[in-house]
Amino acid sequence: MQFGIFTVGDVTPDPTTSRTPSENERIKAMVAVALKAEEIGLDVFATGEHHNPPFVPSSPTTMLGYIAARTERIILSTSTTLITTNDPVKIAEDYAMLQHLADGRVDLMMGRGNTGPVYPWFGQDIRQGIPLAIENYALLRELWRKDVVNWEGRFRTPLQSFTSTPRPLDGIPPFVWHGSIRSPEIAEQAAYYGDGFFANNIFWPKEHFIRLITLYRQRYAHYGHGTSEQAIVGLGGHIFMRKNSQDAIREFRPYFDNAPVYGHGPSLEEFMAETPLTVGSPQQIIDKTLTFRDAFGHYQRQLFLMDHAGLPLKTVLEQLDILGEEVLPVLRKEFAVGRPATVPDAPTHASLLARRDAEASAVPAPVLP
Repeated sequence: MQFGIFTVGDVTPDPTTSRTPSENERIKAMVAVALKAEEIGLDVFATGEHHNPPFVPSSPTTMLGYIAARTERIILSTSTTLITTNDPVKIAEDYAMLQHLADGRVDLMMGRGNTGPVYPWFGQDIRQGIPLAIENYALLRELWRKDVVNWEGRFRTPLQSFTSTPRPLDGIPPFVWHGSIRSPEIAEQAAYYGDGFFANNIFWPKEHFIRLITLYRQRYAHYGHGTSEQAIVGLGGHIFMRKNSQDAIREFRPYFDNAPVYGHGPSLEEFMAETPLTVGSPQQIIDKTLTFRDAFGHYQRQLFLMDHAGLPLKTVLEQLDILGEEVLPVLRKEFAVGRPATVPDAPTHASLLARRDAEASAVPAPVLP
């Protein structure tokens, strides 16, 4: 079971001080959060990709490459890579390059994005979002798996005898998760290829995500990749904690009330009752997170959002210390209890390379005449 954090990289005023960090401060804060994530023993740091204010992570590979040079162990991921508005050729090149620089500590979460105006900025039509996601990803897979690609589709110019460089590290493309909040077509796509499916698991009640994950698991088995319980599932979540719940709620409330994606709607208490958002003591975080397994089955990756809505860096780093000291060890222990041996771990570069080598060594030698 992998645990980590993801950031959306919003530049939001702190409602308690009215101070808005500069873009430079926010970018450097994201790097500090990633370094702290490795320090406390998390497995994954993931950054979103956005091309509009109030967000700053427009170039995930630049940021992740910088973080790769300053870390040794943590997996560097996206949350998400925009498969609709990025050219698949550029994705193939950029993330293969990052894979080499990070010695394989890279995977991607593909997504369509949730900001409509981005599409025309990159010459695309939002009404074609699903077909774009399907076609672009099919091309990306070929670019990573074939040394020479000939391609013709609906949404880009044809490719003739094209080779994407650099080639994936050790001939193993980065593992791909398909992220979705609401699209069954994306769950179907993940199942078709045997890739991971990441349900963001914020904003909506669990019943909504249960339907998406159940569909993915059923279709994963249908396509012959394994049983439904062997499907590769990841979940998001949003947490804030202090030693006691009253302090956590009192401190977080102004941030919730003014957050770009939460504020000016249901109360904090209503939102916590209806969605995975958890604000409280470390034990409450543990208890709520453990219910995810009951709802979604055994899964492979849990990422938390912890730096949203204008929280100052000092507070975020304090949150991470609590996570590492009081929450993470318990979650690792409890999620391991009763986990069937048939449920796989999340793929990594090392595990994918080992599997390929094992399969190659198992192939019988040709019989010579």
